[in-house]
Amino acid sequence: MIPVAEFKQFTEQQPAFKILKPWWDVLAEYITYAMLMIGVFGCTLQVTQDKIICLPNHISADVVSEITCEEFTQQPTRSNSSDRDVPTPLPTASASPPREMSGLRNNLDLQQYSFINQMCYETALHWYAKYFPYLVVIHTLVFIICGNFWFKFPGTSSKIEHFISILGKCFDSPWTTRALSEVSGEGNQEKPNLEKSLDRELSKTNFEEVSPTGADLPSPEKLVAETSSASVLDKKEGEQAKALFEKVKKFRHHVEEGDILYSMYMRQTILKVCKFVLITIYNAALVGNIHFIVPCSVHTEEMTGYNSFCCNHTKAHLFSKLAITYLCFLGVYGLTCLYTLYWLFRRPLKEYSFRLVREETGIGDIPDVKNDFAFVFHLVDQYDSLYSKRFAVFLSEVSESRLRQLNLNHEWPAEKLRQRLQQTTEGRLELHLFKLPGLPDTVFEVTEIESLKLEMISEALIPPLVSKLLRLEELSLYNCSAKVQHGSLAYLRDHLRVLHIKFDGIKEIPLWIFSLRALDELHLSGWLSQDLSKNATLESLRELKSLKVLTIKSNLSKIPPTIADVASHLLKLTIHNDGTKLLTLNALKRLSFIRELELIRCDLERIPHAVFSLNNLQMLDLRENSLHTVEEVISLQHCRKLSVLRLWHNQIAYIPEHIRKLKGLEELSLNRNKILIVPSHLFLCTKLRHLDLSYNEIRELPPEIGVLQLLQFLSLSGNFLEELPNELFFCQKLKTLKLAQNKLTNLSPKVGSLVSLVKIDLKGNRLDMLPPEIGGCVSLKRSGLLVEQLLYDTLPAEVREKMKEE
Repeated sequence: MIPVAEFKQFTEQQPAFKILKPWWDVLAEYITYAMLMIGVFGCTLQVTQDKIICLPNHISADVVSEITCEEFTQQPTRSNSSDRDVPTPLPTASASPPREMSGLRNNLDLQQYSFINQMCYETALHWYAKYFPYLVVIHTLVFIICGNFWFKFPGTSSKIEHFISILGKCFDSPWTTRALSEVSGEGNQEKPNLEKSLDRELSKTNFEEVSPTGADLPSPEKLVAETSSASVLDKKEGEQAKALFEKVKKFRHHVEEGDILYSMYMRQTILKVCKFVLITIYNAALVGNIHFIVPCSVHTEEMTGYNSFCCNHTKAHLFSKLAITYLCFLGVYGLTCLYTLYWLFRRPLKEYSFRLVREETGIGDIPDVKNDFAFVFHLVDQYDSLYSKRFAVFLSEVSESRLRQLNLNHEWPAEKLRQRLQQTTEGRLELHLFKLPGLPDTVFEVTEIESLKLEMISEALIPPLVSKLLRLEELSLYNCSAKVQHGSLAYLRDHLRVLHIKFDGIKEIPLWIFSLRALDELHLSGWLSQDLSKNATLESLRELKSLKVLTIKSNLSKIPPTIADVASHLLKLTIHNDGTKLLTLNALKRLSFIRELELIRCDLERIPHAVFSLNNLQMLDLRENSLHTVEEVISLQHCRKLSVLRLWHNQIAYIPEHIRKLKGLEELSLNRNKILIVPSHLFLCTKLRHLDLSYNEIRELPPEIGVLQLLQFLSLSGNFLEELPNELFFCQKLKTLKLAQNKLTNLSPKVGSLVSLVKIDLKGNRLDMLPPEIGGCVSLKRSGLLVEQLLYDTLPAEVREKMKEE
């Protein structure tokens, strides 16, 4: 009997070997379990219920073997048709049989039947039909032993157990996570041994300088802040890493010299194939011997009166189905064995390259391995390649950049970075790092970061630790060609929403940004080649499947044709050309779904005709161009959804009469132009809520402005107005009124009717006093009344008291 302690130890050790079990061995193991269940189930039936039932027969045994089951079970010859409906009377002692039977009368008793059944079971029933379940159990146990033989063979078990022990410690070591996140080895630079790095780190007299951070440890638990506990933890990690390095070196030197593991696995697989072929052949040949009807001939005439019997094997049908099922499982098992052989012969399993690991982790000095060491890594990769990646850290030397990274982490602790957080105009918490030698890993402990701005940082490497910044949505790279590791790119691909890139040359744009499939906004700022065919970077825009906002601040001479690749999902396009003339805009016609279009400082002299075909356009901004006339504004009526038109900072001298055609216009900005007269037909755009006519040369405001009952914002600052029409104060929803730097001499008392007014700017006018009726603007406070203090003092005291802020 197996002791409980040994059984428990066996069950605890078994899961460790799964690392060296590829998927086909796992599948074969499950198949053997299924075959074992078939055998156990068959054995149970065979022991408890398997039997045969025999009846005497006057026909000889040779003839019985040729008679079918239907002929033995058919009823006696029926009587004539007139007796078909007459029920057959129950047999009695005096009743005569319907027909006279030839041979001896069947008058056997129960003991004779039992004797005949036992005799026929032993002599007539084929041995395969009787012992099939036991064969299945035996064969399955043989397969199980063959499948795990190399784990227990003395020549291989010690090496396997040693390797699994080292692999588990390397995988779980905090040092592994630290090295993968901190190492940045590139090129063929000379790198110190990791042990030297550890010695240099641990030999520091003041352990307070080596402050471990949450980024250094894989565990999410926070470390205690005391210096003593931190230094002890750091020292303990270093000692464990040293011991692991020694074990790995010794094991590698020992295992790389031979190929016993590979040879044993090969022999084991060949043995399994041979057993499969042998067992399959003889089982397939014998499965036909399981019959439901079994003829039996025994010399029992003196005891029973019969020598020939017809027997029924009660479990023949079930055993035959179990046998067929067993053969099917056996076939699948054989396929896994053949695939194993194919895998063993197809690949050079005695050589293993860490090329992919070097590319993913940035550790460029991981050596390739061979022989049994290479073979076990091939097996581990079938289970999970992450084991190989983490184990590879202990085969490598670490570059000096790791020490610089540790110093950088010490110089910029998380609390110091947290103090530098600022709020952007969009309301995001932003961390701005400027001119650092690298990116501190402590950044990824400041989990509040929503926007990360890196400016002029050399050798910026974004590690997989970026996944700890769960709130990160915006990334800005200003003259910083950041690199990302594979794990970090996978996280940024799914979480980054806004990206700002500022560059001096197009080669500084990192190509990985075009794999950010979740990116909503992309803002590029820098000089591009005038020859768009050389701008290969812009050809990658088609990869951004979720891009909705695109801003290009550059010196383009025409709209890039690749804009059409994002036309189906782009909602906003901004071209800031910094004064360079934009000559070709035909690509805009393809942006059928665009809602907002900004063409800033593109030296445009007219509204581009390509704009008029944008049926979904809602906002058009042509700021800081060279527009002298906007007669083409009549064609904007085809943009039926247009609600915002910004023509500010141009040279527009007049507003055309066609402006009235834009019935859906809600915002119109014509500030900083050269407009002299405001035409009355402008106010036929009755949906206007925002009207900016500031800094023009307007001398008079038409009374028709009172038609704009939805107007909430009106700016007339920087003009030459001397008076305001009373109709202006019919705009009851007006909230902001800017009248600064005009020539107003008085303000109408009707200003008090603007009950919604919260801001009015009257600075720089010729007013002598303010009307007391301004106190009727119940929403207006002192902070919203922008006037000179002397002018404010002309208001009655009760009005001033009322306007004081609460």
